[in-house]
Amino acid sequence: MPRLPGGGGSAFRAFGISVTWFWLGAFALLPSLALLLVSVLDRGELDFFIPALTLGNYRELLGPVFLRVLWDSVRLAFFSTLVCLLAGYPFAYHIARARPKWRPWLLLLVIIPFWTNSLIRTYALILIIGAQGMVNRLLMALGLIDAPLVIMYTDFAVFVGLTYTLLPFMVLPLYASIEKLDTNLLDAARDLGAGSLRAFWHITLPLTLPGIVAGCMLVFLPSLGIFYVPEILGGAKNMLLGTFIKNQFLVANNWPLGAAASAVLTLALILMAGLYRLSSLRVAGREKKGLLGGNGDGKNPRREAANLPEAALR
Repeated sequence: MPRLPGGGGSAFRAFGISVTWFWLGAFALLPSLALLLVSVLDRGELDFFIPALTLGNYRELLGPVFLRVLWDSVRLAFFSTLVCLLAGYPFAYHIARARPKWRPWLLLLVIIPFWTNSLIRTYALILIIGAQGMVNRLLMALGLIDAPLVIMYTDFAVFVGLTYTLLPFMVLPLYASIEKLDTNLLDAARDLGAGSLRAFWHITLPLTLPGIVAGCMLVFLPSLGIFYVPEILGGAKNMLLGTFIKNQFLVANNWPLGAAASAVLTLALILMAGLYRLSSLRVAGREKKGLLGGNGDGKNPRREAANLPEAALR
C-alpha cells in the first residue's frame, strides 16, 4: 500500500491519539475532578452544593454508619472476588490449553452473558433463588426441606448475584494471561523433577500474576460500586457502597457526601491500578533477569526455559 504523501500517516496517527486523549479528558478526567471538587464543598439548603470549602464530608465518612456500609461492601466484594478467582482460574486455564478449534466456542460461553442486559439477568436470578424458585422447588421435591429456604433479601443472595454477574470479568483477563504462557517453561520444570503443584507455584502463578490482579480489579471494584444487585436481591436490608452513593445523589440530594464516597471508591481504583502495574513490572523484571524466561536472546526458547526451574525451584 503506498504511503500517503506529506506525512499523512503521521498526521492520522496524531489525530487519532489527540481524539483519544480528548475523549478521556472530557469524559473521564474532568468528571472525576468535578466530583473531587464537589466533595470538599458544603451542602446547601436549596442547592445541591454551595461554594464553601469544608472537609466535613470526609469527617462524616468516618462515622459508624458509613464505616459499617464500607465494611459490608468490602466483605461481600472480597468473597465474591475470591470465589470468582477460584472458579475462573481453572476454567480460564482449560480454555487456554484446549485445542485451537475449541477455544472460540469455549470463549463464546463466557461472552454469551454479555448479550443480555445484566439487570435482566439479575431479575432472572429471582426465578432461581426465590421462595418459589427452582432451587427451593427442587429441594422440596427431593424431600430435603419442608419449607422454602429464605435466600432472597440476604447477604448470600447479594453474594450470588455479584459472583454470577462479574465472573466473566475474571475469566477473560486470566485467559489472556494464561494463553501467553510459554509451555516450554513447564516442560523444563518437569524435566528437572518438579511436580505439577511445584511447577504451578513457581512458574504458572508468577507469570499469570498480572492477569490475576487485573481480574480481581475488574471484579472487586464493580462489586463495591454496583447498586442494582444489592437493591434487587438484598432489598432494603443491604446498604452497600454503591447503594449509599446512589442514595446520596438521587434520594437525599447530598451531592458533597456522595462525591466524597465516590472519591473513596476512586482511590481504591487507583491503588488497585498501581498494584497491577507493580505486578506487571515484577514479571517483566524477572524475565529480564532470566528468572522467568532465559537470557533474552529469543533464539532457543527451550534452552532459555531450562534456566527458570534451576533458579525458581531451588
